[in-house]
Amino acid sequence: MRIYIVGVACVGKSTIGKQLAEKLGYAFFDFDLEVESRMGEHISQIKDRTFNENGYRDEVKHILEELLLEYEDNVVIAMPPTGLFQQYNNIIKKHPDVLTVVLKDKAKYILERLTFFDDDSNPIFNVVNDRNRHRYHEVIKEDIEYFDRTYKKAKISYFMNGRDIEDSAEGLLNAIEEFQGENDTSV
Repeated sequence: MRIYIVGVACVGKSTIGKQLAEKLGYAFFDFDLEVESRMGEHISQIKDRTFNENGYRDEVKHILEELLLEYEDNVVIAMPPTGLFQQYNNIIKKHPDVLTVVLKDKAKYILERLTFFDDDSNPIFNVVNDRNRHRYHEVIKEDIEYFDRTYKKAKISYFMNGRDIEDSAEGLLNAIEEFQGENDTSV
């Protein structure tokens, strides 16, 4: 099985995806890190060079195709929030066996996981404070609303409801097994 995880920033795609892959004994890829590794550049450098998000996705979409060709089974891929946008979705359509999953949570829980990174992928601490907490909460809510339409393309929508990583990974695994049971055509 190939599992393809999307969701808004800091919902837990990479952390839960990695945990899920460990539970299943699968390979795990964080797409952003894979882009940096294969392109030899930081994402911000690629985005600067390509001028906009569409140009960036056009520049790196081949990496998704390569991953799907290299791993025909037993892989979990954590994608950026735009993981079901046209450039990536056109590739996914060529691989109908890929199980697309959107991770969802309430903005207040995502805010607690909010993490920022510098251009060298080092975490930046203490960005969210009492003065700006409300604004970040609003931005997260806007992101949830903005991406919701494209996330309807996912085969599974898993709502975390503030659960911790272990519980979320276990719950997602159960949701995947339930989906497979409902969609098993071998009987």
